[in-house]
Amino acid sequence: MLSLRNEFIMAPVKLGYSDRTGVVTQKHLDFYGERSKHVGAVALEPLYMDPGLRELPTQLGIDDDNKIPGFTQLLSVIHGNGAKAIAHINHPGRMANPKLPGNYYWSSTDSACENGGAQPLKMDRSMMDKVVKIHVEAAQRAEKAGFDLVELQMGHGYLLAQFLSPAVNNREDEYGGGFVNRRRFPLEVFHSVKKAISIPVIVRLSADEMIPNGFHSDEMKQLASILEKEGASALHITAGSACSTPPWFFQHMFIPKGKTWEFAAQIKSELNIPVIFVGRITSAKDIQLLKEKYGAEYIALGRALVADPDFAGKYLDQEKGLIRPCLSCSEGCLGGVKSGIGLGCVVNPLVGTGLKHFEPAAVQKRYAIVGGGLAGMEAAITLTKRGHKVVLYEKNKLGGQYNLAWLPPHKETLKELVDYFVNELAALNIEVRYEEADKDKLVQEAHDGVIMATGALPAVPPIKGLTEFYWTEFLEDEQLPEGKTVLLIGGGLIGLEVASKLVEKQNHVIVVEMMEEMARGMEMIEKTLTLKKLKEKGAEMFLKHTVTEIDGSRAVINGEQGQRVLEGIDKVVVATGMKSYVPFDIDQIKIFRIGDAWKVGKAQEAIRGAYELAMTL
Repeated sequence: MLSLRNEFIMAPVKLGYSDRTGVVTQKHLDFYGERSKHVGAVALEPLYMDPGLRELPTQLGIDDDNKIPGFTQLLSVIHGNGAKAIAHINHPGRMANPKLPGNYYWSSTDSACENGGAQPLKMDRSMMDKVVKIHVEAAQRAEKAGFDLVELQMGHGYLLAQFLSPAVNNREDEYGGGFVNRRRFPLEVFHSVKKAISIPVIVRLSADEMIPNGFHSDEMKQLASILEKEGASALHITAGSACSTPPWFFQHMFIPKGKTWEFAAQIKSELNIPVIFVGRITSAKDIQLLKEKYGAEYIALGRALVADPDFAGKYLDQEKGLIRPCLSCSEGCLGGVKSGIGLGCVVNPLVGTGLKHFEPAAVQKRYAIVGGGLAGMEAAITLTKRGHKVVLYEKNKLGGQYNLAWLPPHKETLKELVDYFVNELAALNIEVRYEEADKDKLVQEAHDGVIMATGALPAVPPIKGLTEFYWTEFLEDEQLPEGKTVLLIGGGLIGLEVASKLVEKQNHVIVVEMMEEMARGMEMIEKTLTLKKLKEKGAEMFLKHTVTEIDGSRAVINGEQGQRVLEGIDKVVVATGMKSYVPFDIDQIKIFRIGDAWKVGKAQEAIRGAYELAMTL
């Protein structure tokens, strides 16, 4: 058994907080220190076992004894908070980062991932022996450093799963072909690790690769039974592959919630060892369902603990307050790690930014906030918690333009963020005036400062004949046309979200984008799936083109190949960017700007900027 103080385990989430030598840094101490206060155990991010096997340039390593002092320091923090520590060791095989100098690529195959990556070498016996050796040495190093458990990665399209998968493993020796052969090498690794250490070994397993020719739950049930018999202390059941099914790997909002829970329940029904449930567990309601419907004993929280480090504490009534929701958007977490900045979070401005928890203000002041979007609400909440008096003006509906964010297909979870902020305003008894702010009244009320969170307006290009057009109206179901030909001027984030909605009602969509890339600013997984959907639905997309004239149902566009005319246009949507909007200035009171009123950007930037300002006032 795992012998944890409660059912919650932090799942391994890539941070990218190390330097390029793979050692523990202060950012690790801060991040895991926050998140180990209430959970039963913390699994660190995937630890590379060889410098040539990195997924990130700033990944943590467990490849050398010189890493042990850093881990010892980090584990003292985790253990000091009452949690156990899990070393998640993973060989990426052909999924090692092809952009990192010195990386090498071994696999069960000599074929590269179809979604990109380096061509691997098909492993021979000497390579297999080396892989077994580095797993054993990493596990022994983990035990020496003070880890309580080791988690072995057999899922998610990494090396051991590359042997398990019939879609990848094309060997003709005793390690390829039928399932008995395909599981042979992963089990060799497991046996060697289990024999080499005295601490428990957990196995992370994708129950299904979510591709027709991959492995499925029938084979994984067999493997699970074998692992139980041979000494695995628990199985951590997930789904998908980093190569072939990234939305499942990342548990993105575009995939159905709860499928991994069903897989885990199926495997659990045939085992006596614990099964760890994981995948988009973002609310107390989810936890209750897991316990009542599936009998979940252990629950792994990943990005939910990024969004709110006190998630488990709040569920267990050890902390007060509302749970700040993870949106399953992958915007801040995946986007930050991929860009090299390190893990961030759309909803939590403290993640990866160096910003600190707020402290009470030395002097209580009075502030008016004009605009109740994300930035305005974040500023109001943080200022109030610091002891200031706040009045928030919103002439329409709290949430501002973010109320459009959850209207595109599959993005319904984004509404949870506005609901959270609205509920926080109510819990803190913050005064909200549903009216347009009046300049003279603000002066009369003698505020110490006015914070403009008034957002942005669409930027409309000077196109000849452009007089009647739409912006985001078609995101509203009641305004969505059907069977029309719609010209979208602008193929960025907003334009492509509108296009995604339009094609679901059999509209023929034509997107004209002046840059050389569609969907700029859109999160990677959403971008890939949206562009695929538009192509499948027959949308026309013109890159490096501009619309120069609209004449009734005709549109003239210009590109590198010259001019062409588009006929039969029924409606025009303009999505060519935004410009900051500030309705007035006040000489008598200090004015601050946040969110799009300061600089047009994304939700993550708006929330962070609002928090940062509120911390300084």
